[in-house]
Order: sequence, then C-alpha cells, then structure tokens
Amino acid sequence: MKFLGKEISGKFTIPSGIVTTDVKTILRIAKEIPQIGVITTKSVCLEPREGNREPIYTKYSNGNYMNAVGLTNPGAKEFAEQLSKIELPKTTFLLTSIFGKDKEEYVQVAKLLAPYSDALELNLSCPHAKGYGMAMGQDPNLVKEITAAVKQAVDIPVIPKLTPNTANFAEIAKAAAEGGADAICAINTVGPGYFDVDGHPVLSNKMGGMSGSGILPIGLKCVKECYEATKLPVVGCGGVSSANDVRSYQNVGAEIIGIGSALTGLSTNEMKHYFANMQKDLDNNTNEAVKLLKKTNMGFEKFTLVENQRLADDLAILTFDRKYDIKPGEFIFAWIPGIGEKPFSVLDDNPLTLAILKIGCFTSKAVELKKGAEVYIRGNYGNPVEIKEDQKIILVSGGTGLAANYHIARDFPNTESFVGARDKDHLFYTEKLEKVSKTFLATNDGSVGHEGFVTVPLKERLEELKGENLVFYNCGPEPMINAVTKMQLEYTSADKIFNAIDFVTKCGVGICGSCSTKKGKRLCVDGPFIGEDDEN
Repeated sequence: MKFLGKEISGKFTIPSGIVTTDVKTILRIAKEIPQIGVITTKSVCLEPREGNREPIYTKYSNGNYMNAVGLTNPGAKEFAEQLSKIELPKTTFLLTSIFGKDKEEYVQVAKLLAPYSDALELNLSCPHAKGYGMAMGQDPNLVKEITAAVKQAVDIPVIPKLTPNTANFAEIAKAAAEGGADAICAINTVGPGYFDVDGHPVLSNKMGGMSGSGILPIGLKCVKECYEATKLPVVGCGGVSSANDVRSYQNVGAEIIGIGSALTGLSTNEMKHYFANMQKDLDNNTNEAVKLLKKTNMGFEKFTLVENQRLADDLAILTFDRKYDIKPGEFIFAWIPGIGEKPFSVLDDNPLTLAILKIGCFTSKAVELKKGAEVYIRGNYGNPVEIKEDQKIILVSGGTGLAANYHIARDFPNTESFVGARDKDHLFYTEKLEKVSKTFLATNDGSVGHEGFVTVPLKERLEELKGENLVFYNCGPEPMINAVTKMQLEYTSADKIFNAIDFVTKCGVGICGSCSTKKGKRLCVDGPFIGEDDEN
C-alpha cells in the first residue's frame, strides 16, 4: 500500500512517545515487524527535556492506562544526529513527531529533523505538559498558523496530531487542513485524568493522559469527524487492540492505524507475533490476534519496613514484613508516594529484601527509611532465567548486581559466584551466598578477597574450568559487563552469555522505551538478562 506517495510495508503504526522512542528500537522494529509500515518517533523539541520523574505510566482498570512521561527527549540536534546514523528499510515511512513552545520553535525543530524524515507529525495534543501540545491544539487559529508555518518551512508532508479534548474537533481539523496539512493524526490521549492508590496520586505529575480500550469510542468519533470535514488521509489512534477495532477505524476513514497501550507488557517477539496475526485477521476477516495481548499487573501491594541495615553511607539492606513470590531473573518496582519509584531485583523473597545503593533522588530517600515506613511494590516484570542441568553457571556481580544473581545461586545447583565491590562495606549477603555457591570476592581496596577488579579471579578460575559447559549471568554496571563479557567469549560462545545492565528502566512494561539496549531490545520486557549473541 501507499501512504502519502510512498510504498510502505504495512498499515500500522505505534503512536508517538511510546515503544519506538530510541533509534535502536526504531531500527529493530522497522526490520522485524513489517506490518508497522509507519514508524512514529517520540515527540522532539528544540532543547533536551528530562520529562517527569517516575511513576510515568499506570493502569487504572483492565485495558486502560494513564501516562505523564513529560515529553522526554534529547533535543532536535541530538535526535537528528541519531537519525542520521540509521538506515531504515525502503518500505518504512518515518514519521518524526515534533513540538515547540511557539510557531517559531516548531519551525526551527522542523528544519533540523525534516532531512531525516518522511513526514513531520506536529504534536498539538499532549494533555499533561504545561504550555505545550493541547494548550495550542485547542485553538483553531494557532493550529492553522503552526501547520502553515511548518508546511512552508519544509518540503515533506506535515501531519498535525489533534487533541480529542475539545468540543470543536471538526473545526480544528478544518483549520489544520486550511494550514496545508497533508494528513491528520487523531487522536492523542484523553484528559488529563487522575488516579490514586490509598489516597496517593500514582503519577508523579499527578495528572496524566488516559489511553486504552476505554477511549475507543472517542477516537472513532474524532476520526469520523476529521475525515468528513477534511477528506484528508487520517492516522487513527485510540483504544485499538483487535482486528475488529481496526475495521471500525477503517469504516470511519482511517488509513493508518495506531496501536499503543494494547502493547503493554509485550516483548519484541510477542509484538512480532501480534502484528503478524493482526494482519492475518484483516486478510481472513477473523479476530484472533487480540488473544495474544497480556493483562500486565501494574497494581501496588503495600509492604512495611521492619529493618534498615545501613552497611555504608550510600548502601542499605531493607527488609520488609512478609514474603514476596518472585522467580530468579524477574524484578519489581518500589514506589514511595510523593518521592517516586524505581526498579529493583529482589535480593531475597522471604521476607522481601532489597539492596539499595544511593544514586539519585529516590534512592537517597530509600536508604534513609525508618522501621515502619510503608513502601508499595508492583510486579513481577522481566523473564525468569532458564537453566539446564548440564550447565556450569558462572555468576558475575558488581555494584548491587548480586541482588539478581543471588536468587540464581540459591535456586539452582552447580553455580560459582564472582562478586566485586569497592570495599568491604559494599559487600552484602556474601555469607548466605557462600552457603549455596562457590564464591570469589574482590574489592578495589583489598579489604576483602582479591585486591582489584573481579576480572582477575574470574580469569584464573576460567582457566581451570576450560572444557566445561559454561554459561554466564552477569549483572552490574555497563563497564564491568563489557569487561567480563570480552573475557568470557574466550571460553564459551555468545549464546551462553547473558547480561543484565543497569540501564534506566522507567515503566517496566515496555512502553516508555527508555531501557533500549544497543541492538534495540527493551530490557524490561526482553530481559532483564539479554543474550550476548543478540547484542552482537
């Protein structure tokens, strides 16, 4: 099929701001999921923008979500540089989403990104970022003015993305058309809305845009009004999860179909199967692909702190009041209302125990928690590790990486553990570890075990284990992971090395895309342990 004059591989897109937010993930999905013929990027502005602190994404009922990411992006110059380094398939249409504080800024961003794009989406609809998006998109005159200015500045198609949060949607669509729009994207999230747990607003922004199956009727209404008012091609988004939903959008005039929140929790492989089956449904007039979607748990369970063991000024072991069921390789999010949330591997599950290293705002508060403090836990996320009986498991941990690897050592036989830390005060759980796994310790200052990096005792032991069926699980900072992986490749093949790197993980369910690996997998849904063979 063709879209705005370009032959494309499929009629689907993923709306801006989710999943395809990192260029490495954009490239991977473009190559592996041809049904997504239109790749929509995150919304980009002139200068870098950090966005909101976590939580940024929550589920308020089955199939329905709220988000307030806060338009996180690296800025137009940096994003242009990133786009210049990738080559997408010829049948992929790259729709780059942009925004600005005024008409002039839209034009500046457009000029920077147009050379690397097939079209520009104008974000005139974000409902939760003050001064941007919806604030402009509710004014027909501004929509027309901004569309016309960008259209005059670039020589590629321009596609305004309109807000449903207005009583005069058709009038705004007409204004976009009068400004020279080549197509229209309808709609963005609805709201903003509010959701709390035990009286605590979940999103750090307090308010967020609502998405999911509940907004399907609003999306259909807006697309219908848009198409009837303008007769322009329409990218239809909002509430789509099944082939029947796609047919409903096509019936009211949508040409390209956006699927977003329905992808919550899906790994890259699961997304591949889902979109392939969506196309099969459309070809065969069936409705089976929706069965492949997940009911991801994003609910919170309240735990009470019973002990805070401070091992160092920046390191604490937090023990809570009861057991938490989790498998080796999975992880959770801990939320302190009013402070934020972060992901953690569970150090011990009975009772729930977390190792917290002070790094930023959240962890600075977490290491100071007093007995009786209440912390909310959500999960489980990630994929449990799978270990075969004939394998010799080598576990390498740095920083708080032992939290992920201790579970493997405890629950599986035939393991050996290598743990590195800066000094004796930053080693933890080693007595328990030594009971279940042959253990080698290293500290930078030599206060415990080998003096220096853990790679030295690891190298010596690997020489002794030559010829065995070795499988490696590495968890820790990226520099350590890179160093040990290079060494391990001398003793085994890449398909037997699995790495969990401390990347930024914001949502835990594959939506925000912040934890993209160097080959475009998302650590939270494709990992947390990613095979080195997949990253080469």
